Amino acid sequence: MDKLFGNLHRVLAVGLALAIVVALILHSDQIGSHAFWAFVFRWIHVWFGILWIGLLYYFNFVQIPSMPKIPDEHKPAISKVIAPEALFYFRWAAAMTVLFGAITAGMNMYLVEALTLQAGFRTIGIGMWLALIMAANVWFVIWPNQKKVLGLVEATPDAKKAAGRVAMLASRTNTLLSIAMLYCMVGQQNVG
Repeated sequence: MDKLFGNLHRVLAVGLALAIVVALILHSDQIGSHAFWAFVFRWIHVWFGILWIGLLYYFNFVQIPSMPKIPDEHKPAISKVIAPEALFYFRWAAAMTVLFGAITAGMNMYLVEALTLQAGFRTIGIGMWLALIMAANVWFVIWPNQKKVLGLVEATPDAKKAAGRVAMLASRTNTLLSIAMLYCMVGQQNVG
């Protein structure tokens, strides 16, 4: 058991294999169809979205509020080990969520209609625009500022402090936007 559960990559590989087995059992007659592959890309989109928003909420609900409570001598464990790793998955999950969301919308023939907020696609379109803003925020505001905070790029102590504030405000902005974005992503099937 430790050999499996002690290694995240093995757990992910076995989880993927299990999903493939379930798909074969439940949908073997549909595997060659466009609808099946559109579903697979939606599933991948949702998986990356859960990873992205889960990490966003971890940062905002756990890490940011906890940092002032951590003694200074223990903070390097966060800033040198945990935060860089979490930010790696955070930014790539954002990118993959957007990529697979676009693929899903394209495969289902509503990408242009959603992005141009046409009737019947406004809800998902607004959700897509919110997600694009959030992903841009991750890559072009949060990550460049976090690199200064974490010491991955040179910055004075004052610049690090300012960068930390900008990154926190951008992260809180994404938390705010995520609530409406998730409403739109789930609501499309019910409200159009």
